[in-house]
Amino acid sequence: MSQKPLLLASSSPYRKELMERLQLPFSSTRPDIDETPRAGEAAEDLAVRLATSKARALAPGFPGHWIIGSDQVAALADGTLISKPGSHENARRQLEQSSGQRVNFFTGLTLLDADSGKLQTCCEPFTVLFRELSPDEIEAYLRKEAPYDCAGSFKMEGLGITLFRELQGGDPNSLVGLPLIALCTMLTAWGRNPLSEP
Repeated sequence: MSQKPLLLASSSPYRKELMERLQLPFSSTRPDIDETPRAGEAAEDLAVRLATSKARALAPGFPGHWIIGSDQVAALADGTLISKPGSHENARRQLEQSSGQRVNFFTGLTLLDADSGKLQTCCEPFTVLFRELSPDEIEAYLRKEAPYDCAGSFKMEGLGITLFRELQGGDPNSLVGLPLIALCTMLTAWGRNPLSEP
């Protein structure tokens, strides 16, 4: 398969920063999709569906591109989904719920050839075990980092690392929002190894 321009289907600064680590030229734009979970939909299925929907939404406007879609869904141990908090109060509530608990993150990834419709998909799981967090610790963290646009109400690449007791997973980049190991595997399968780029 011939190489094509890469398009990241996201406006997330976190995903853009991760994508830049591969030192491949790419552009990015925000897809417009409905992210509402379906009744009874498992977190893993939702993550993959949204990642694929993002890539497919942009395909008509970007012929000749390989489009990268990614989406993350977080869930408490009982299966309750956790979204981006959007506010201090919601973030405080999420961290209170997560305190001392195991939270599972599922990052869906899709690589789509806009011309042929051929795609590769996967879901990268990652588990975070939170420390027992005091109300003062939660407030102090939220004041310092304001992670209101992050699922789970933390920034793992920043002070969020202080909230955890243990991390379990194959690719820590997936926790930030883009599983780079899986993406490299997909690109290589289509003949584009970042190490072979000029």
